[in-house]
Amino acid sequence: MTRALITGGAGFIGAHLSQRLLDSDCEIDLIDDLSRGRVDPDLAKLLEDDRVRLLERDLLDPGALRDLQGTYELIFHLAAIVGVENVLKAPERVLRHNVALLVPVLELAARQPRLQRLLFASTSEVYAGTLELSSLPIPTPEDVPITLPDLSRPRTSYMLSKLYGEALCMHAGVPATVVRPHNVYGPRMGLAHVIPELLQRAHGASDGDRLEVYSVDHRRTFCYVSDAVEMIVRAVESPECAGEVLNVGSQEPEITIGELAELVIGVAGRELEIAPLPAHQGSPERRCPDMSKTGRLTGHVAEVGLREGVRDTYDWYRENVFDAER
Repeated sequence: MTRALITGGAGFIGAHLSQRLLDSDCEIDLIDDLSRGRVDPDLAKLLEDDRVRLLERDLLDPGALRDLQGTYELIFHLAAIVGVENVLKAPERVLRHNVALLVPVLELAARQPRLQRLLFASTSEVYAGTLELSSLPIPTPEDVPITLPDLSRPRTSYMLSKLYGEALCMHAGVPATVVRPHNVYGPRMGLAHVIPELLQRAHGASDGDRLEVYSVDHRRTFCYVSDAVEMIVRAVESPECAGEVLNVGSQEPEITIGELAELVIGVAGRELEIAPLPAHQGSPERRCPDMSKTGRLTGHVAEVGLREGVRDTYDWYRENVFDAER
């Protein structure tokens, strides 16, 4: 039986990834300090499977992983300090801690005699500097030259921490794959993201209300979590993906945030007027990954349509969060 370790395993992608690995008959250790989440009913159900363990550890403790017994064939490093609020308020902490979180994972990976793959979750933010210079192709391939934006901007700290992490993985002497997720969404992702945040406000509104929407003209593509997880699993299973950097996301449809808001309003069954607000500072005007390399190497492209994915996300949030809070 394949044995896997997932840092940040109690989080959004970690829980969905765990279920997919269980379907492949894996034994899984989830590493999480639960600082950004809790053992909710979905995670509790996952932990009922005797092949899954949740180990509450703080990866900022240098010895957090030293006592782990047995060996791992797969290691997924998803843990990171994320979120615009953290980046703007404490950029130096984001830089230091995201690098520090990776170090014990690389040390663990180096000790594994049968390691098949280490997967490092980077970010689509690495393309932000190139976009500022108007030299970024859209859709964006992984081999585009990376240009650094102004280092004094707090928002730059997150992408710098991830770029440094990519380099560490590539030079660590272990079989590694880097993925750059692009707007992955779905159940359990928290509310500080555009799709669940819009869904929450649309759900709580009454017909005739105004729905305030930032960055209405900015364009994005969105990838449902099951498709993202499938790409990730296939990437670690494929020998061809060792040493590669892969976009994880959907290449189409590319829509504006205003159009996304209209879709959300329809899914929530409301009649609302969109009230446009200014763009968020530092938010790129367009973000769309070129998925040809990932599709070629993994054999998977996004299959869940945006309306279907938003509907499934709304159904989960309505049952577990929106109506549960009343």
